[in-house]
Amino acid sequence: VQLQASGGGLVQAGESLRLSCAVSGSTASIRVFGWYRQAPGKARESVATITRGAETDYEDSVKGRLTISRDHRKNMVYLQMSSLRPEDTAVYYCYVRTFVRELWGQGTQVTVSS
Repeated sequence: VQLQASGGGLVQAGESLRLSCAVSGSTASIRVFGWYRQAPGKARESVATITRGAETDYEDSVKGRLTISRDHRKNMVYLQMSSLRPEDTAVYYCYVRTFVRELWGQGTQVTVSS
């Protein structure tokens, strides 16, 4: 499985961004799709997940502002981010989880200026 994230950039507080993740390869074993982020000097955190059955879950600080979605026909996973805050600044990574392992793609930088 290969993952390619895109869509990051520099925005002002309150603005929106949509991150995209192209998932390729053997996808049949994937059970969960998600997004991590890691800010400088901070631990990695999972901000949003969506299961193959379309159940979603969010980290508390992003609830109501970030929305994860998946287009299974296009093998794409999206993270719609609105009302962005400076504390959302981080490198965002898409990932997938199978029964036996977790795989990451390269990240995309999101910078939110105040």
